[in-house]
Amino acid sequence: MGKIYWIGACVVGVITFFSIWFYAFASWGFLIGLAIGWLPAIIGAVIGALIWPLVVLVGGWLLIIVISS
Repeated sequence: MGKIYWIGACVVGVITFFSIWFYAFASWGFLIGLAIGWLPAIIGAVIGALIWPLVVLVGGWLLIIVISS
């Protein structure tokens, strides 16, 4: 079970990192978003990776709601 947890944590962490970094890039502009956008991205990625089963569960639930409506 430990190996599966770390694989999921890595996948969710990477996806979360790039999602938050892209959001910072889009919100703060090219210079600030690119230069310091990785700071909130890495914090969010670590938190998301630690609680990845909950992130996947809620994300799947939201995806089902969006698709069904």
